Amino acid sequence: MRYYFGIDIGSTCAKTVVMNEDLEIIHRMLQPTGWSSVDTANEIRDKLSRQGLDIEGQRVVATGYGRVSVPYADKCITEITCHGKGACYIHGQKDLVIIDIGGQDTKLISVSGGMVNDFMMNDKCSAGTGRFLEIMANTLSVRPEELCELASHGGNTTISSMCTVFAESEVISLIGRGESRENIAYAVVDSIVQKVASQSSKFQLKDTHVCLTGGLCTFPYLCGCLSDKLGVPILTHEDGRYAGAIGAALSAASLK
Repeated sequence: MRYYFGIDIGSTCAKTVVMNEDLEIIHRMLQPTGWSSVDTANEIRDKLSRQGLDIEGQRVVATGYGRVSVPYADKCITEITCHGKGACYIHGQKDLVIIDIGGQDTKLISVSGGMVNDFMMNDKCSAGTGRFLEIMANTLSVRPEELCELASHGGNTTISSMCTVFAESEVISLIGRGESRENIAYAVVDSIVQKVASQSSKFQLKDTHVCLTGGLCTFPYLCGCLSDKLGVPILTHEDGRYAGAIGAALSAASLK
């Protein structure tokens, strides 16, 4: 039987999806990227082999930050294209605006008729990304999902700096002043939402579906805040963090 492998090696997390000939997802795998994308790619191949999914002779497409480090990939495709394909597959839509909050960057991707027609990425600063949330969660001695839960009980606090380093200093100052963790967590989430909203200003969101992909798509409070700020419903799905890998697997299926 033929299988199609999609491997998305992101800056912090590697996602793998395997599809069968009917383009059904039969396997998902998630692991930290670690310091070496090459080592991660080899680990993925070994893990798949141990589970009876041998890559040899099958079609493989790699995407993401470390896509060029997958030596057995038949093709490397940008994450913009793969996230577009993956999000359309997940949500059953051909017209979407995708908000992908990744580990080191945030991407907005406009898809029309199943094809990417525009996109925007944040600047080199990690503000508004998963890494930003992780750093702030570490500062508060909680996990990222716990930070979002705390945020749902906070309010009336802001972080003015858009730079991660300075924002962390603000958080430390707030802790020193005795501000509650709930209020600080609220300020952290609000900062991410404000950053994403600023990026999305060039996109028309009112007359299309808007979805969230990336690791933060499973955080209900953040999704709700983003929906309120943008004034549109935000589609989410448990496979949202695998969107890039799903798109890569679909691309593998279309290789000649």
